Amino acid sequence: MPALACCVDAAVAPPPGYAFAWDSSLPAPEPFFGVPPPTNTTSATTIEHSHWSPSLSSALYKIDGWGAPYFSVNSSGNMTVRPYGTATLPHQEIDLLKVVKKASEPKPSCGLGLQLPLIIRFPDVLKNRLESLQSAFDFAIQARGYGSHYQGVYPVKCNQDRFVVEDIVKFGSQFGFGLEAGSKPELLLAMSCLCKGSPDALLICNGFKDAEYIWLALVARKLLLNTVIVLEQEEELDLVINLSQKLAVRPVIGVRAKLRTKHSGHFGSTSGEKGKFGLTTTQILRVVKSLEQSGMLDCLQLLHFHIGSQIPSTALLADGVGEAAQIYCELVRLGACMRVIDIGGGLGIDYDGSKSADSDISVSYNLEEYAAAVVQAVQFVCDRKSVKHPVICSESGRAIVSHHSILIFEAVSASVYDVPPMSSHGLPYLVDGLTEGGCADYRNLHDAAIRGEYDTCLLYADQLKQRCVEQFKEGSLGIEQLAAVDGLCDLVSKAIGASNPVRTYHVNLSVFTSIPDFWGIGQLFPIIPIHRLDQRPGVRGILSDLTCDSDGKIDKFIGGESSLPLHEFEGDGGFSGGGGPSDGPHSFAVTLAVPGPSCGDVLRVMQHEPELMFETLKHRAEEFVHDDNDVMIVMAVLPILPTLKTSSGHIVVLELVLAFPSQLFLSNSSFVVEVVCF
Repeated sequence: MPALACCVDAAVAPPPGYAFAWDSSLPAPEPFFGVPPPTNTTSATTIEHSHWSPSLSSALYKIDGWGAPYFSVNSSGNMTVRPYGTATLPHQEIDLLKVVKKASEPKPSCGLGLQLPLIIRFPDVLKNRLESLQSAFDFAIQARGYGSHYQGVYPVKCNQDRFVVEDIVKFGSQFGFGLEAGSKPELLLAMSCLCKGSPDALLICNGFKDAEYIWLALVARKLLLNTVIVLEQEEELDLVINLSQKLAVRPVIGVRAKLRTKHSGHFGSTSGEKGKFGLTTTQILRVVKSLEQSGMLDCLQLLHFHIGSQIPSTALLADGVGEAAQIYCELVRLGACMRVIDIGGGLGIDYDGSKSADSDISVSYNLEEYAAAVVQAVQFVCDRKSVKHPVICSESGRAIVSHHSILIFEAVSASVYDVPPMSSHGLPYLVDGLTEGGCADYRNLHDAAIRGEYDTCLLYADQLKQRCVEQFKEGSLGIEQLAAVDGLCDLVSKAIGASNPVRTYHVNLSVFTSIPDFWGIGQLFPIIPIHRLDQRPGVRGILSDLTCDSDGKIDKFIGGESSLPLHEFEGDGGFSGGGGPSDGPHSFAVTLAVPGPSCGDVLRVMQHEPELMFETLKHRAEEFVHDDNDVMIVMAVLPILPTLKTSSGHIVVLELVLAFPSQLFLSNSSFVVEVVCF
């Protein structure tokens, strides 16, 4: 390994009163020999290739793992979306950079003048996910000769956005796809949306239920919506019986069973015998007896259970479904008119592309394997018990909606600690004032560097730094000397390859509002640049949001990484790479834009009155601002303050929907982009 000469310089100039007196007991200043050059800490893929390519970026960020079949990188180095998955034709791929440019460029340049961050939604991906899920179950049912069908529901809590829910009802109408609600507001929106859906679509009512919730669900039944009230607590049964008699409604009832089966991951902690929701076998038997005594046992038609979100393997899935199928068959034996087995959520997605059963953010199966495991487990138990095959229902939320939306944000600045240059003539000042132990650490550091003992260099550098910190706390060392020692230690670390400064990229969003799952439960998401993917990333970085909270940062990434490979920050605020409006016709058109919340909107949510605040500030200005020009400035600014956009309010939703040019009278467009600002 070639030697590296490190010339050491003082971090700062000496202050007045500090002498450059040289302590002759210390080694004379001379270069540190034997120190190896810095090592490249980027991935092996980065090192092996002198020329970068989009395919290398795809491998580096594992796009083919978590992104298939909807995301890829084009030859320009830009992220693209394939709205029909594997069936997407080359000319149908959507360049994300072009979409962002169209949304963010000023109106005089034919843009929308919208601000980042953006949430880009792709209803075509949503439609494809629904069709793929239905197709997987249809294939498994046909392949095994299963005697019933699959009919899913979407749990509204996964994304209550009006456009998402309405699209799911519209796209799923041909399959009888329904909705699941877990609260009164969700039930109201589900009732409204399903008025335009299939009459056979299920409306599953889960969650804790008071009299108002049950009354509303029974009203939905009167409106001829296919409503099922699922008992989560035994006490809910009396309310259902009493209110249904008062309203003269024959309810359809389900029970949620607490299974013994559970998985050991993060999301499995909410399942099992001690789970938050559901009835034990003893409670289920009491429910059956109460319904029988009330002459309503025929109303019990559905069994529901939930093993936990992100079920990691089909083996665990089959075990849980098999246990539930046994309960289903027992309810049939007891006289219930059972018709549906609702396997709940749990259909996971692969956030990191690892296809692992040992991770909370990955799964080891695909849609087809999931469906086959469910159908086989139900069929095996029912055939053995000579029970008619039930309708299979699932509440797959994240697996339906996760792929169809992307949060896009910009880096507004980047910071990194640079090791200051040092030269040998500053060494006397650097060691001036050190204790005897500090001087000994410096001698040992110097000698270890001469011998080329790099690990020992780090040890003595760390000891020297700690001693100086203690001296500084005691007041016996000046800040200039402390900075000089910091610079020396950092220079040593960098010279021997132990230092890998990670940059902080300041991004225009709030982690707490835009990515709350990351902050709240540690959920990891794929994060990558959307352009410049034909260039080798030269640095590693973490992301820091614009809030004043220290937790507002992203420093954990898929693959167990604590930093992300990134490109050098370009301070012009624009986008590089890819094409712009002058490149020719886009594959999309913008059809709708709705402004996001203002500062005034956010203040009103917390019971503040922007108008009263304006009047208070106006009186303050009249009382304390005496300069006429200042008064004019203040009075001009105050009225517009409530209309300013918040950092979390600059979220824009772009929906891309396939359409034929002749239908839209757009001669060169095959996609439509509907923009909805939050």
